[in-house]
Amino acid sequence: MKFLVLGSGLMGSALAFDLARSKNVEKVTLADADLLRAEQAAHKIGSPTVVPTHLDVTMIDSVVDAMKRHDCVISAVSYRYNFILTKAAIAARVHFCDLGGNDEVVHHQLSLDAEARKANVLIVPNCGLAPGLANVLAARGAELFESLDSVEIRVGGLPQHPRPPFNYQLVFSVEGLINEYSGTSTVIRNGKVTQVDTLTEIETVAFPEPPGTLEAFHTSGGSSLLPAMFEGKVHHLDYKTLRYPGHCEKFKALLDLGFASNEPITIGSNLLTAKEFFFELLKRKLDFGGKDLVVLRIRITGRREGCRQALTFELIDFYDEIDNITAMMRATSFPTSIIAHMIAEGNITARGVVAPELFVPLDPFVTELAERNIRITQSWMEIAG
Repeated sequence: MKFLVLGSGLMGSALAFDLARSKNVEKVTLADADLLRAEQAAHKIGSPTVVPTHLDVTMIDSVVDAMKRHDCVISAVSYRYNFILTKAAIAARVHFCDLGGNDEVVHHQLSLDAEARKANVLIVPNCGLAPGLANVLAARGAELFESLDSVEIRVGGLPQHPRPPFNYQLVFSVEGLINEYSGTSTVIRNGKVTQVDTLTEIETVAFPEPPGTLEAFHTSGGSSLLPAMFEGKVHHLDYKTLRYPGHCEKFKALLDLGFASNEPITIGSNLLTAKEFFFELLKRKLDFGGKDLVVLRIRITGRREGCRQALTFELIDFYDEIDNITAMMRATSFPTSIIAHMIAEGNITARGVVAPELFVPLDPFVTELAERNIRITQSWMEIAG
């Protein structure tokens, strides 16, 4: 099997690393507009299977041509390009996965479902951590109930050694972070899909040390297609991001002041927007390279075997000291790599534009993650009522 990975940054390099170690993989082309970055990433991976190449995703004819020479393509570039890359994959008649994260872009991709089916390809947006892994666990777990009461998804990437004032470090792109913190979050309340503001309804969630006690609050994009999938089937469903206590209030204050707005700002002879200036500050102050962890908890309640029960999935994953791969890279890229491998190998036969929560099987998925030392615990508990 031959894979094309678009983007050789943190997530792209982790994708190539995992694919190169997977069975029956002949070649992993690691493509980037910056050839030097692709070469450096390939050198660090140290596998002859990984071949760096220059490719600019805005040059669509070249992208389609490159896609045609592979069995599956994975995008690890900004979500802004996922719609046009979806069109390119359909034109190339090749399967395509991306890390997603933006609901508007995903809905545009879904509009191409009929075209993808006609081309006999599978396009899978939102394959990462959340949306992605978390959504697959929630959807497959819900299938184990006779009826549902609630689905609560709590996910976060955190520094192992937090620094004030935000007690946070960048574990993926700053653009992706602000996208999550902006707009609204799609939830289900009283059985109906509705919207709530991001950075609201803070709650306390307790985990073992580390990370210990955290706060959870609404962010956008994480629930993906779950609300539409479960409307009328569950009383309550929501997705919240986990951070160390106090983070949400401090960050919300900056956003309320317009730090992420498109207001123009002149600095000397340079004209920037407030958002561009803010992004640069965040990259300088929050990208300090500390070791990280990823924490996930999904709690599903409903009726099963004649009584009310709760099913909990939990994951705490840490920076890989041996291969020097962050927990966020592992928890985002490895699930995507597994899904892409399942598709290319023919173990997944769906076609069209389909989110992973609609078709990825639970047991093989969890087994593959465990082989990468990403271990998800599953526990049941009877509850009153």
